[in-house]
Amino acid sequence: MANLVNLERVSKAYGVRPLLTEVSLGIAAGERVGVVGRNGDGKTTLLEVMAGLEEPDAGRVSHTRGLHIGFLHQGDALDDTHSVREAVLGGRADHEWAADPATREVVEELLGGVTLDRSVLGLSGGERRRCSLAALLLDEHDLVVLDEPTNHLDVEAVSWLARHLAGRASALVVVTHDRWFLDAVCQSTWEVHDGVVDVYEGGYAAFVLAKAERQRQAAAREARRTNLLRKELAWLRRGAPARTSKPKFRLDAAAALVEDVPAPRDRLELQRFATQRLGKDVVDLEDVDLVRGERTLLRHATWRLGPGDRVGLVGVNGSGKSSVLALLSGSLTPTQGRVRQGRTVALAHLTQEPTLSPAGGEAPLDPEARVLETVESVRRVARTADGEVTATAMLERFGFTGDRLTARIGDLSGGERRRFQLLRLLLGEPNVLLLDEPTNDLDIETLTVLEDFLDGWPGTLVVVSHDRYFLERVTDSVWALLGDGTVSMLPRGVEEYLEHRAAEHAAAAAAATEAARPAPPPADEPRARSGSAEERTARKTLDRLDKQLARVAEQEAALNAEMAAHAHDYERLADLGARLQALTAEKERLELEWLDAAELLG
Repeated sequence: MANLVNLERVSKAYGVRPLLTEVSLGIAAGERVGVVGRNGDGKTTLLEVMAGLEEPDAGRVSHTRGLHIGFLHQGDALDDTHSVREAVLGGRADHEWAADPATREVVEELLGGVTLDRSVLGLSGGERRRCSLAALLLDEHDLVVLDEPTNHLDVEAVSWLARHLAGRASALVVVTHDRWFLDAVCQSTWEVHDGVVDVYEGGYAAFVLAKAERQRQAAAREARRTNLLRKELAWLRRGAPARTSKPKFRLDAAAALVEDVPAPRDRLELQRFATQRLGKDVVDLEDVDLVRGERTLLRHATWRLGPGDRVGLVGVNGSGKSSVLALLSGSLTPTQGRVRQGRTVALAHLTQEPTLSPAGGEAPLDPEARVLETVESVRRVARTADGEVTATAMLERFGFTGDRLTARIGDLSGGERRRFQLLRLLLGEPNVLLLDEPTNDLDIETLTVLEDFLDGWPGTLVVVSHDRYFLERVTDSVWALLGDGTVSMLPRGVEEYLEHRAAEHAAAAAAATEAARPAPPPADEPRARSGSAEERTARKTLDRLDKQLARVAEQEAALNAEMAAHAHDYERLADLGARLQALTAEKERLELEWLDAAELLG
């Protein structure tokens, strides 16, 4: 069977840096491929060249005739003047799309909690991302190309997306750092590095095994090469001084032996920091209530963290996971109850955003400052498990080499900024680490090194992450915010959490089905007789409600237009959003009243 897409000797560079060098690949119908590699090595460029969004500098990209490609970018192309309904469903009314089970499933899984008539303009970054993904999945494509689709999805949504994609007939190429997702979905793996693309069969686990075997074989070849080189050098030394200059062919052979050896690939390496010792008291939440706006996140919650605890915290988006970390760090005060920290606690908190502000309430970093000098201002020499290491050496282990050592902090990419945040936190030698979505903007190579560091780190660790592989890899127990105001331990971890959520969905669906089932008309309340006063009253009520609903529709359109006109006035947007929510509730009330009146008329 012919490939849907073929790349033949494709090369692509940005500036003087080659990202793809004579790459030849193909995608067959129905094939599912995961793409991995370090940040900046060309994964997104490969996707864009493959989809025809970027022209190669050399080589040829060919598509089968009539190929329909769906592409999810890391950004979005949503129209701010549209409603969610228009952006995702093409403006279809509820009765039009809800009748299709496949459409209903996508909307319920990705847009739960998002009002369909809400303006795109007022959506958060995560909500916009889920809207873009839902719109793409509701269309039919021969090839689906996804660039970091799991960003802004919780563990439950990632699990659903994996099942959904594995069940689609379309071909798939996906870039993601979520290794559990790669294993669940992909049949083969492409690794982008040093301008080339290595192809492996299977998902992430098979890729790791195959890559280790390739490296073992390369090491064996290198050992043979080194032994031969030692023999050559020993032969050269054995002769008289004059002899070493005569057989030039031998010197040429030795040079030829090593001239094709590639430079070693940069490896990011985190050292195990010497930590301060913890006492038996670390951080305790005692009878805590936490209210944010109109929502109660915690109610009489008690949770104790001991020395060396390694805890993962899960829950749906908006359940309060980041707020709980803020409580533990002391940056957020509970509505009621208290948070106690042990006297020896040295706490570091990695927040979700790769900001320029250091932890601990210090002054924001100067974007004009340089990477090396900023790190040296924290600590010039760090204590590690292997002794002392300079700030320069530590930066290199975090991937800051060459000119990146002197780069302006304001010029760092999202991934570099995330690594820089981690480095600054760990240089402080904390004994309690709170990590809020630490895998954001990090490539798989950095994640494996971070995991290796955490394996031997003796402090207390609390992790919030949608990356199931990372969460299960670095923690010993999983706790959940299940919406009942407590922090609940799940003995079977993430799998138990997903089962709990599935049971909740099933119960909600059963309740909705029961509620939607029409009740038989009461025997003692017949429909209005033709020509009766009751019928005339019902018709007047319908006329009145039709006019009110028309006015509500006009007000709704006016509010959406006003929100578009005040796109950058966030206080004004918040007020308009609240008014729109109230208007939507009024619309629902009028529609129910209209239905009651219509039933009387039969």
